[in-house]
Amino acid sequence: METLLSGYIDIVCNIYTPEAVENGWTGLDDDFKRQVRMPPDMFGGVSIDDYLRKMDRAGIERSLLIAVRAGDLRVRGSWEIPYKVIADICAAHPDRFSGLAGIDQTRGMQGLRDLTQAVEEYGFVGAHWYPHWFGCPLDAPQIYPYYAKCCELDIPIMMQVGHNLVYSKERRLPSVGRPILLDQVAIDFPELPIIGIHIGIPWTDEMISMCWKHENIYTAGDAYAPKHWPPQYVRYADSYGSHKVLFGTDWPVIDPERAVKEIADLGMRPASHAKLMRENALAVFKKLPR
Repeated sequence: METLLSGYIDIVCNIYTPEAVENGWTGLDDDFKRQVRMPPDMFGGVSIDDYLRKMDRAGIERSLLIAVRAGDLRVRGSWEIPYKVIADICAAHPDRFSGLAGIDQTRGMQGLRDLTQAVEEYGFVGAHWYPHWFGCPLDAPQIYPYYAKCCELDIPIMMQVGHNLVYSKERRLPSVGRPILLDQVAIDFPELPIIGIHIGIPWTDEMISMCWKHENIYTAGDAYAPKHWPPQYVRYADSYGSHKVLFGTDWPVIDPERAVKEIADLGMRPASHAKLMRENALAVFKKLPR
């Protein structure tokens, strides 16, 4: 396979294979797919080989795949992607994929043991949490043991901040991810790298404020097409916040080829662009291969 890699690292990527669609591992119904203007021929999924070709054309060297845990499994409409599924994909393509361990704080000590196994046995490089699937604010007591475990394992944790959309009409979720709630978390865990993904819309200024205030808080420009990023977010990424913004797509929400092209069209300074697309990910995810 011919590669045109530019060394980019996509820190927010979901598997969207036919198997994932068939098993209900995406959480997306057809209404949402139409809302994000997904081509109809993609509704049934995209194979890993085809996605690798997309990465090649976009210049993406590595994508971080999320072993999603989306809600308490005792609640109808919740779902998860088994860690082993992501681990096997990463093992088959170790130079292209790394894993992120989804967190379900309702599992208590077992969830903490699962997170440890993901990092120590499967080689996952970080943790991922969807607070809205649990109706759980970012500073809730139930998630604090997982923040502590991430510190112990020396991995970052990312979580969706901002509002969330209606991914499936059968399960409408509350928007509990106000970025300002990370203020106390960063104070309590100053050594924990925290990444607020999805820009923080509609509270983007809060997200920027938290990144500016706390050395250990970062943000990722994923889930929204770069040409629609709020102007203040682009300015932040290209100026005093150039070391705080990471690249992501939230595939299949945003196509990687589109994302890379639209970021190039933003006209950022070369140094800022390099930090966004690769260098910041290597600084935050210490367990990524160099």
